[in-house]
Amino acid sequence: MSKSTTRKSSDEAAYADPSSGPLLSVRFIVAVLLIALGIAWIAYYYLVVRPDPTVLDAKAGGPAIFDTLRDWKGMNWNYIGGFLAIFVGLLISAHKSTPLGRGRGVVTGMLFCFLFGLLWICTFYVIAEDPKIPVMNDLHNYNLVVGIAFMAVGFGFATKWE
Repeated sequence: MSKSTTRKSSDEAAYADPSSGPLLSVRFIVAVLLIALGIAWIAYYYLVVRPDPTVLDAKAGGPAIFDTLRDWKGMNWNYIGGFLAIFVGLLISAHKSTPLGRGRGVVTGMLFCFLFGLLWICTFYVIAEDPKIPVMNDLHNYNLVVGIAFMAVGFGFATKWE
């Protein structure tokens, strides 16, 4: 090894962030899979299981689990399951072993959750009279719960901020 190569390596090491870790970890992969599963669950339910005949030319139907969760105890649990998977995935990603759990990732995750929750609530208030946005039109006043839950996940990120 030449002297210039050694010097370059030591200079790079001096400027490296000691708190940075690997980009991919098992926890991060689980978090991404949970978020993707939650989004896919909501999208599949909205587009395939409960299509509105006035909007789409399709028949409603799907696996029996969606019918079981549709009106259990007066609530549509399909959305709850999807959003819960998204929120748990986001909270898992706030751990130090993931890119969103350290350094600037914490601030990014926190601000994203705060602003997305605020945007969700503001959008609901603007379109509350005639909701035509997918998913929001089924949730009605539960849109407030979704927006506040995104903000609560933002506080989960805020506890990791140093």
